[in-house]
Amino acid sequence: MLRFIGSFFGAIFTMVTMGLLFAALTVGGIFYMYSRDLPSSDSLAHYAPPTISRIYSAEGAVMDEFATERRIFVPIDDIPDLVKDAFISAEDKHFYTHAGYDVEGMIAAARDAIVSRGKNARGASTITQQVMKNFLLSGDRSAERKIKEIILAARLEKTLSKDKILELYLNEIFLGQNSYGVAAAAQTYFNKDLADLSPHEAATLASMPKAPSDFHPVRNKARLLERRNYVLQQMWQNGYLDEATYTLEKDAPLQSVQNGDFAAYRNVLPPRDYFTDEIRRQLSGTFGQDEFFSGGLSIRATEDPELQKLAAEALREGLEKYDRSQGVWRGTGKALKPADLAPGAWRAALAAVAGLPRDVEGWHAAVVLQLGADTATLGIEGVDDGTDATLPAKDVTWARKRNKDGTMAKKAKVPADLVDIGDVVMVRAITNDDGSFARWSLRQVPEVQGGFMAMDVNTGRVMAMQGGFSYEDSVFNRATQAARQPGSSF
Repeated sequence: MLRFIGSFFGAIFTMVTMGLLFAALTVGGIFYMYSRDLPSSDSLAHYAPPTISRIYSAEGAVMDEFATERRIFVPIDDIPDLVKDAFISAEDKHFYTHAGYDVEGMIAAARDAIVSRGKNARGASTITQQVMKNFLLSGDRSAERKIKEIILAARLEKTLSKDKILELYLNEIFLGQNSYGVAAAAQTYFNKDLADLSPHEAATLASMPKAPSDFHPVRNKARLLERRNYVLQQMWQNGYLDEATYTLEKDAPLQSVQNGDFAAYRNVLPPRDYFTDEIRRQLSGTFGQDEFFSGGLSIRATEDPELQKLAAEALREGLEKYDRSQGVWRGTGKALKPADLAPGAWRAALAAVAGLPRDVEGWHAAVVLQLGADTATLGIEGVDDGTDATLPAKDVTWARKRNKDGTMAKKAKVPADLVDIGDVVMVRAITNDDGSFARWSLRQVPEVQGGFMAMDVNTGRVMAMQGGFSYEDSVFNRATQAARQPGSSF
């Protein structure tokens, strides 16, 4: 009997051992098969990411920037611990202890998927695996790609240090709004440098990798807030925040550039003009588009800001004076729908109208809201409600409209002779000799254009250049791109 029992358990032990051996050989064979012909991870040691090219003034201020992927590369030593801790807590809390893949995380993810019947499926990829997926593999979700991901992650852990892997991850990851890497995202969402982020702001950024479009700070504000507070909780549980800080930060409101809580970084820069765009055009031809938009070039412009301002003003004044002497009103050719003229709607609708010369100093976009017997009531961009926003009859007597058949109408006597309700127009404030406000005046982009360039004859440096009346109206640079004989223009 004892011999039978011993034989029975011996057989079971043999079967289990053989089964485990067979499973191990099968898994090993699968990993061996997929490990062949995998891309090399050696190139990541010399990774040079696409970064922003910037144009600086002589004083060192940023004048403009260009990028296909908006990325600001930051070495790992310059990334604050707070930001590192937030992403590690959100994405891979065992980052500094695993060998590239996290078995515990895989088991937990599988358990959650089974318990929730697939409704609560979550990723189990480590930061190292995500680096391999972003750099060397496709983004498809398949068992084959996951196996390759694990193999490459294990190899990468033997090639690069943990800090180097984290540096690659934090500078490469897409965080929405054309922002790649944490530094660009901090500017995009908060208009701040990484060092100035608070814990709840760092946690907000760390909430994005999952799916930036699903955690938009305006469209999905509640969902982003929930995810942010989860990341803060993980930071507290992992020992990166004390309980008092965690409690304070999770109660902080969710603020962002997109919600209007901070000024947008782009709005802090000077508006793009003919000078910086000509630099783009010439350097793109010299170095190629790819290098200019992704090479992280630092360009020092020769522009003299004061001369440039005077050049723009002089050219605009001359062109506008000639245009008004012709006495023809063309307007902008744009109009708002009647539904957009309501008191609570016209500002947003007007702000959405593109192609207006908003870069002309002193000019405002406006919409005609009402027409009276001898005045027009306007809604003016950047002017508070309750402010005098009427267009008087005496401002329109210089012009006449062109009829549809090409003939000229009679000279205008009242605003209704030139504009209709809903018309989008440009206006500027006319002042009295003492500087006080006198009235609003209709403006339009001149039909006849021109260009201006001023150079230092000793050095060849271009000090000022204006390629037309308004860059926002027309990017064509008449100072460099127009093929005209100089002749009588001297």
